[in-house]
Order: sequence, then structure tokens, then C-alpha cells
Amino acid sequence: MGKWKIVTIVGARPQFIKAAAVTRALRDDQRIEEIIVHTGQHFDPNMSDTFFDELMIPAPRHHLGVSGGGHGRMTGRMMERIEPVLADERPDMVLVYGDTNTTLAAAVTAAKRHIPVAHVEAGLRSFRRGQAEEINRRLADHASSLLLCPTAAAVANLRREGVTDGVHHTGDVMFDTSVYARDRAVERSRVIERLGLEEDRFQLATVHRAESTDSREALAAVLGYLKEQARQTAPVVFPVHPRTAQAADHFGLDFNGLVACEPVGYLDMARLLSAAAAVFTDSGGLQKEAFFYRVPCVILRDETEWVELIEAGWSRLWRCENFKPRRDIDEYGDGHAAEIIIRLIGEFLDGREE
Repeated sequence: MGKWKIVTIVGARPQFIKAAAVTRALRDDQRIEEIIVHTGQHFDPNMSDTFFDELMIPAPRHHLGVSGGGHGRMTGRMMERIEPVLADERPDMVLVYGDTNTTLAAAVTAAKRHIPVAHVEAGLRSFRRGQAEEINRRLADHASSLLLCPTAAAVANLRREGVTDGVHHTGDVMFDTSVYARDRAVERSRVIERLGLEEDRFQLATVHRAESTDSREALAAVLGYLKEQARQTAPVVFPVHPRTAQAADHFGLDFNGLVACEPVGYLDMARLLSAAAAVFTDSGGLQKEAFFYRVPCVILRDETEWVELIEAGWSRLWRCENFKPRRDIDEYGDGHAAEIIIRLIGEFLDGREE
């Protein structure tokens, strides 16, 4: 048996975090060669390059340079540039993560070339069909051969859609990465000192989703809510996503009353999370990371795909007043989800050779 080749296709911050854990596990498996492709979806260095450095992810072999534009245009350009890479590399499998345009473009392109797709974070559902991420994750799941689910709820979602073959509950690779990063962040990050903060005496916020930024009304509501939290409770540190900065400028809105700063790298974000009294976010990934650091989280959305966070009392939706009684969550695993994923990939590829 020769060495298997896997092409990992990423393009956005949450995918770098998830891929970091799997890539570290892949290094220990001598049967598999990994080729990393970066679509360029997050083009700001603080949103992209820094993560590769801090999480010790090997530099991408292919950088496709696709960013900006509408969803259809971006996805189409990604597919156009992914296809020749797959034709040249001829991988045994394509590995995708999450629910971005990169996820959809990679999964569809690979499936059309009859290359099996493994989807890490499969089965999540917000049940809002108008949401771009929901479309991406549903279509990617149905194009995938190996569906690697972080929660039991994700497995159940796929079962309701008639998808049962190749479905596995693995735990959450973001937990793996959080465990890895926790001590490194305390040792290396100086963001608390740089921003003049005190532990447990500030709150942390991030905003980036289209439904939060695509209209003046939506963005004004979110910023107004954050400013009110800052006035009532504690300062709110707000690393400003490029999309949010552009939208605020376009709509004539400001960040007065917030501790606004440039986007931060992963270790700085981990340090801010570990020291924050509370988190406000519309990010799916940060909801979970807040739980990993045992920090209460207010979700700046009207729904979440991470329903267990709400049921266990660690998160609540921003228009709901109270958290539910708090309990622990064990279905994210024990920090070894990446090792389970590599084992399942090996078993899948073994089966194709028989």
C-alpha cells in the first residue's frame, strides 16, 4: 500500500482552528500526506496568516487568492481555481471544515471529480434556509462520503435527512485546539497588557455575520446592545472584523463606547477569552470556545446550531433574558477528536482499497 494523499481546503479563521488539530494528528500518521490549499476567503493577515503561524499549521502549498464579491461569484471563482489543483494533485480524499463558501466550493468540486469528501463539523443545522452558512453546510453534507459530527444532535439531524452512511460522532476538534492553545496563550500573549485591561473586568465581543452587518438596522441594533452592556456592566473589547468595519463606515455608524481594536490572532483571542467576564458574539466557533474557557456567552443571533450550549446554560440568545441552569457538556469529547477523525479516514480509505 502506498501513501494516501489528502487535500485539505480551508479559507476562513474557524477552519484554520479546526484544521490545526487534525493537521497535528496527521503528522503522526505515516500513511497520509496532507496538502493544504488556502482559498484566500479571509484576506486580512490578522484573519489568516497569523493563524497559520500561531497554530503551527504548515504553509499552504496552494494559495488561490479568492476573496470578496457576492456569494455566488466567490463560490464560483473558488471552484474554478480548486479544480485544476485537484487535477494536478490527484488526492485520495478532500477534507473540508465548517460552513463557509470555501466548504461548499471544495465539497462540490471534489464530488464532481469523484473524489470522496470528508466533512469535519457535519450535521449542524440552524434551520434557517435563508442563511448562507445553512445552505453551505447542508449542501456540503450531501456531497460528502465521510460525515464527522461534533455532537449527537448533528448525527440526529443527518438521520432526519436520510443520511446515515459514513456518519460518525467524533467530538469537537475545536476543543482539541483550545486545550493545545490555552497554556501557550498565557505564556506568549500580551494583549491584556497592550489594551490596558484587567482580568475578569472586561467583556469580549465579535460581530461578522451577514445578518448582523448587511443592513443599517441590524448593525445599529447589535452595536447599540453592546454599548449598553458596556455602560451597564464592564468595558466591551471589540476586535473589529473587516466586514463589520466596512459596513459601519458605509452606514455611518461608530464604535464609540466600545474598546475597538484591530482583529487579533488566535493566541491573543484565546487570552482575551480566558480573562473575559462574558462574551457577546454572532460566531458559531466563539460560542464553543467561550464554553471551553467556561465563560458565559450571549449569542447575537435569534438561533444557534450549537443548541447544547443553550440547554446546558453556558449560552443564551441575546433577546432571551436568562440563562438556563448550568451543567457540563461531555459530547464535545476529551480533546482527542482529531485522532478519532484520522482513524476514521484511514478506515475509509482502507475500505476503498479492498
